[in-house]
Amino acid sequence: MRPLRYSINVSLDGCVDHMAGNPDEETHHHAAQTIASADAIILGCTTYELMEFWRTAEDLPPWMRPFQETMNAAKKYLVSSTREPDGWNTEALTGDPVEAVRRLKEQPGGALYVGGVTLPRALADAGLIDEYEFVVYPTLVGHGPWLFEGLAEPLNLRHVGTTEFASGARAERYVPVIKNSGSHSV
Repeated sequence: MRPLRYSINVSLDGCVDHMAGNPDEETHHHAAQTIASADAIILGCTTYELMEFWRTAEDLPPWMRPFQETMNAAKKYLVSSTREPDGWNTEALTGDPVEAVRRLKEQPGGALYVGGVTLPRALADAGLIDEYEFVVYPTLVGHGPWLFEGLAEPLNLRHVGTTEFASGARAERYVPVIKNSGSHSV
């Protein structure tokens, strides 16, 4: 089964508002590597539309261009009941989102990545995420949206690695200790 990995930027107080962090050259490079290492990325409509900025952005600082190139080249799956793909290496995942991702994981291929807030929460509830990466910015925001707000039940994780950045941000990686499906340690 293909591994499904989740990566998101988050403040120290758990805010996942994409405007709350302070991305820099090093964290952008890390994000580009993360996306490039996947066979495909899976995005809900809100995250897909946020990422579309990179589709046509101009006059970017040189250090942002590798992320843009990686994002534009990536195979994408869109999970949405309100939007159809319109190119950009994107294919629709139709039907129940959890079942659609489960079927995608069962297909031959390499790692898949998921981004966003709502879709990953549903996938975590279903026990489909194999690795979590939280790029934690040393910032207190004081508002949401909050990381995994509304998760059906606690999910125990085991720390498997940390990458520290000069800015003070840290990419912390975790795997589920016991998946919701009842299987044991990954």
